[in-house]
Amino acid sequence: MNALLISTGVVALAEMGDKTQLLAFLLAARFKKPLPIILGIICATLLNHALAGALGAWVTTQVSPEILRWVLGISFIAMAIWIMIPDKLDDEQADYSQKFGVFGVTCIAFFLAEMGDKTQIATVAMAARFDQPILVIIGTTLGMLIANVPAVFLGEKFAQKIPMKVVHTIAAAIFFLLGIFTLFKGDQLFS
Repeated sequence: MNALLISTGVVALAEMGDKTQLLAFLLAARFKKPLPIILGIICATLLNHALAGALGAWVTTQVSPEILRWVLGISFIAMAIWIMIPDKLDDEQADYSQKFGVFGVTCIAFFLAEMGDKTQIATVAMAARFDQPILVIIGTTLGMLIANVPAVFLGEKFAQKIPMKVVHTIAAAIFFLLGIFTLFKGDQLFS
């Protein structure tokens, strides 16, 4: 259950002000059709995070517990630092052909925007850390929805009312604590 709750909370916080949240605002303003946008977000996130979760689960079978502990601990601390760097939306990612429709455009744009993004890398690390990839995938997907569905419905007004610096600092602190805990209590977690 910790895998689900931590994955959900960390990703929801990490996504605040992220490029995919900005993409959700953009798509909502452009198409004004929330249901296909939300379904596209769900589809893209599940696919992307399932791949990341599978990679995280596979890594645990290939790397010794001691090496895994150090890689994960350092990865979580690196994620804490990365979260403090604000994202900007790449205009090209939101400029897909109309032939795919609202759902297709959302699905493609979100999948591509998440490739190599903080939350994808966090999904790999958390799937390896918790050794419960299904719960991590469900949690990270819920976290994405918690951050992005309100963006679809409330648009830019929502973003203006949230102090992004505070949200990013909280998410960074959680990743940092996960890193420290993994490094110093990892012998109990990975043995």
